[in-house]
Amino acid sequence: MNYSFSNLALSLINVFESQAALDNDEKVTVNALVSRVASFYEKFRTAMDYGSEETIPRRAIERMLKRMFFLEKRSKAISEDLVRELIWAGYFPNATVPESLIEKVGSAIDLHQKLKTEVGKQKLLSSDDLNEFVLQMLSCEIFNILLPNKEKEAVANFMFRVLKDQVKIEDETDQTKDIQVFLAIRKSFAKDDLPFLKYKLFTQIFGRLNDITIEETIKNFVNGYKEIRFQLTYPKKERILSYVKRVTPPFLILYDLLWEEKGHIKILAKDQEALRQKVFDICERKYSTIRGKIQRAIVRSFIFILFTKAIIAFAVEGAFESIFYGRIQWFSIVLNTIIPPAIMGVVGVTIRTPSEENSKLIFTDIQKLMFVENPVIANAITITLKTKTRASLKDYIFSAFWIFTILLAFGIILIFLDRLSFNILSKAIFIFFIAIISFLSYRIYQTAHSFTVVKNQNIFTPILEFFFVPIIRVGRELTEAFSQINFILLVIDFIIEAPFKGIIGFFEQWFLFVAAKREELE
Repeated sequence: MNYSFSNLALSLINVFESQAALDNDEKVTVNALVSRVASFYEKFRTAMDYGSEETIPRRAIERMLKRMFFLEKRSKAISEDLVRELIWAGYFPNATVPESLIEKVGSAIDLHQKLKTEVGKQKLLSSDDLNEFVLQMLSCEIFNILLPNKEKEAVANFMFRVLKDQVKIEDETDQTKDIQVFLAIRKSFAKDDLPFLKYKLFTQIFGRLNDITIEETIKNFVNGYKEIRFQLTYPKKERILSYVKRVTPPFLILYDLLWEEKGHIKILAKDQEALRQKVFDICERKYSTIRGKIQRAIVRSFIFILFTKAIIAFAVEGAFESIFYGRIQWFSIVLNTIIPPAIMGVVGVTIRTPSEENSKLIFTDIQKLMFVENPVIANAITITLKTKTRASLKDYIFSAFWIFTILLAFGIILIFLDRLSFNILSKAIFIFFIAIISFLSYRIYQTAHSFTVVKNQNIFTPILEFFFVPIIRVGRELTEAFSQINFILLVIDFIIEAPFKGIIGFFEQWFLFVAAKREELE
């Protein structure tokens, strides 16, 4: 192999080696004690939220904005309070955020508020859908203002250039195919959630919202909104995502390699053995962090389940049993509360980290990505839409068999619960949370294998998939639906968080006042 960088790899390396402009702007500072208290609360609050670890800051911005818009209308005041709260919560180190960014955040708030107002006048979208969409776009825009990562964006674009020609969709335009590959990369590599995917499509269609693009965005908003809906509900998106996930590990390690070797990668590449050792070291370090990510995911999922479970188990299940049975059946409530988290704990214990062979495969792929002009690290796939053909007999048989597996999986659970004398409500609650915990456990499993190139299967894998995949699919639907209507979080955000943050702000101002009085003594 010729170990000269490809043109595409050189373009990527240049992004990492470009020097950032010096920033001499004044920085936003907060009281250290106040920040410690607020960051403790934030960890507790985010643990109750559904979503990946990588999107926590964006979700926090959206949550804070929702509360602030309810209490405040001035964009300047909102932007100042938002930046301070994010520093309090520990999303930025103290005295690192330039004060000039507050003005940029305020400008973004004004533009998105204008967009919502002007599009709302067209009466082409429901106010709820419009409010939700614009709030999500604003949270993503503020995230990119405060936490830009041009290096990660560059690797995602590099990944797109490598993979876009490896995917074919019969009877589909190249534009739609490219968009689907782009979205799959954003989900698999960048770990974008749904609002981020909407934002990426929004900026692809209209550009980032500013004084120049705002009028054209307002004029064509509805058409762009429909295109975003179409792309996000594309029928074959999961198949493309599955393909992209299999080839993502080398790009994740490549990102870390280029980040750690800024300014030195060209020298390191001249010694392939040194490059190999560096890649292996990064792999081993990433493997060792998997256990920590699993533990954090288990804790967050456990708290998410515990608080929702406790309320339902004691407020609903206990009340139901007291009314209809004259007593609380503690046995079913205890089992209902203990078994789901226990399953998640078992999943965490049984997860294994990748082997050295996995690192060898990653290094081979990274060599191709860096030194081959048109690298191919996986076989191409061709997807058929089947939009113009009638469903075959096989399709009907598989659909019927899929329904059968769902009924069988939940039927076995119901028989087991019946033997334990669970009443009808206890059974429903148990199944509800078993489905959710199965999905969350599957997500933890996916997190643990985010650096695995080849996933080994044993003879029990088909049996486990036959039984658990239907439960996991149901759990995903329930989790996503439940996260939208979780009244416990609404209570925390508007009844607890608002006065709590007000008290935090008061004490910070008091500490500043005391500090000023102390300075007068000097």
